[in-house]
Amino acid sequence: MVSRSSSLALVFLCFCNFSFLEALKGGFSVEMIHRDSSRSPLYRPTETQFQRVTNAVRRSINRANRFNVDTPKATVTPDQGEYLVSYSVGTPPFKVYGIVDTGSDIVWLQCKPCDPCYNQTTPMFDPSKSTTYKTLPCSSDTCESARSTSCKGRTCEYSINYGDGSHSHGDLSVDTLTLASTNGSRVTFPKTVIGCGHSNTVSFQGRSSGIVGLGGGPVSLITQLSSSIDGKFSYCLAPMFTNSNSSSQLNFGDNAVVSGDGTVSTPIIGHDQEIFYYLTLESFSVGKKRVEFGSPISDESSEEGNIIIDSGTTLTLLPSDVYSNLESAVADEIALERVKDPSNLLSLCYKTTSSGEVDVPTITAHFSGADVKLNAINTFVEVADGIICFAFHPSDDIGAIFGNLAQQNLLVGYDLQESTLSFKPTDCTTT
Repeated sequence: MVSRSSSLALVFLCFCNFSFLEALKGGFSVEMIHRDSSRSPLYRPTETQFQRVTNAVRRSINRANRFNVDTPKATVTPDQGEYLVSYSVGTPPFKVYGIVDTGSDIVWLQCKPCDPCYNQTTPMFDPSKSTTYKTLPCSSDTCESARSTSCKGRTCEYSINYGDGSHSHGDLSVDTLTLASTNGSRVTFPKTVIGCGHSNTVSFQGRSSGIVGLGGGPVSLITQLSSSIDGKFSYCLAPMFTNSNSSSQLNFGDNAVVSGDGTVSTPIIGHDQEIFYYLTLESFSVGKKRVEFGSPISDESSEEGNIIIDSGTTLTLLPSDVYSNLESAVADEIALERVKDPSNLLSLCYKTTSSGEVDVPTITAHFSGADVKLNAINTFVEVADGIICFAFHPSDDIGAIFGNLAQQNLLVGYDLQESTLSFKPTDCTTT
């Protein structure tokens, strides 16, 4: 975490709408907007609901194909994330939108001047206009500890290379970052490390300005705020394809504590690659059938840290053998007429009844110490009028990912001090 001058911080806080110290007394929450919400800057009004579903599934598969858990490079294509948050950077505050990503480890945005730049339709941040912006020197501890940094003269530079060949390169800097709390006030964090991108060749279109990394790593937002928020954050993902105006909530500090009836917890497993949050998935239950994760006669079934939990991947992705066994167990429990996915992306699809009712089995995901029940909203998605498909997919190249559809209507809490992740069934439309 970057050290802060407490005296300077306290002077600055006197002028904030909502002081840093007040914010931390009870934690705070910010709104997350799904990219397909009508309130999102990436919303395309000409798309139908089913086109949005198909695009989300395709983004999910593409994103997973570009995960790279074995190298310290950035891990996904940057426009594959599903949720955005509004924040401000600089003094005076300059408002931008960033894609929230638990699979990324830096906060970066496109900055003036840049060459090349991607098409950003909203004003671009100009660091020369911020009185609190400073580049970091190569000699700083932050420059030495952050991933993929280099030196240009005395200035520390970052470079992120994505799986599809796109990249962002610029100055590793510090500036004031301001989040809009859901109570209408602002929460301000001085001297937050950001990447100010001056060379960006990514496929963003529209108003999104960059990434807000919530993963591990020394300069992720969570790591930087860790001592201030006691290493706690949580989110509650509202159903994303049933209400075009839906929004979700991202909580920090005391607001992020997940407790009470129905709460179950599982260890977060540390890996050499610290960007991702790994859990241990032991098996699934479908009716009376149990599907082991790996062979029940080998050590693989008890291997720790065998699945990544990720906010930016829509589908849940499993090794082919596990997926095949799970799909078979699910199909045995469903009496609906089986049909093909019109987009040919998902393999287990059914025609719904004339009433639109979906009679599918509850699937229980057995994590180490935590049994999480997945209902129809977590396991099936309507891909066309009267057609639902199983929202799981085989993927051998990158291992397993517990995606965001499976996390809908669950309050998901990360306690990084205790290295635990908690789930609590919650109606996320009312939080």
